[in-house]
Amino acid sequence: METTARLYTLNFDEVKTYLWATAFVACNLALPQVFHLIPQGGIIFSPLSLVILAGAYKFGWKTGLLAAILSPLVNHLLTGMPMWGVLQVMTLKLVVLALVAGLAAQHFKTVSLPLLVGVVIVSMAIGCLGELALTGAIDAIIADFTIGWPGLLLQVIGAWLILKFVH
Repeated sequence: METTARLYTLNFDEVKTYLWATAFVACNLALPQVFHLIPQGGIIFSPLSLVILAGAYKFGWKTGLLAAILSPLVNHLLTGMPMWGVLQVMTLKLVVLALVAGLAAQHFKTVSLPLLVGVVIVSMAIGCLGELALTGAIDAIIADFTIGWPGLLLQVIGAWLILKFVH
């Protein structure tokens, strides 16, 4: 299940970094609207994570970091979602995902399902520890796995398909 994909490491001094980050923020404005048509769709599927994972893996942690910081903020300002109380935790988790995905791609220089599973698991572990430190809410962390498992699958399989077929 390993695939060859063109992976890039864009830097902050490149216009492409900001263009791709802007594209990912735009995707992260549209995609949640679709998933929010499903009851608890945002909680179950975490649609912002799919875009951040694929984007950071494909274009590097710097591009992913910009998109991870801006996506929830722009969404909140334009749509009111995520709610203000969730914004800090969601941003933290997306930043961790962008960093882990971008650094894994830079290190391994390949794409595989097991590698993406590892990226998601490591990101979730670090993100959940951060959430616990920020909120102390263990029930929200448990819900990430009990309610959010379809989203974790979507992240892994969706990102793999995007990285495999989008050049």
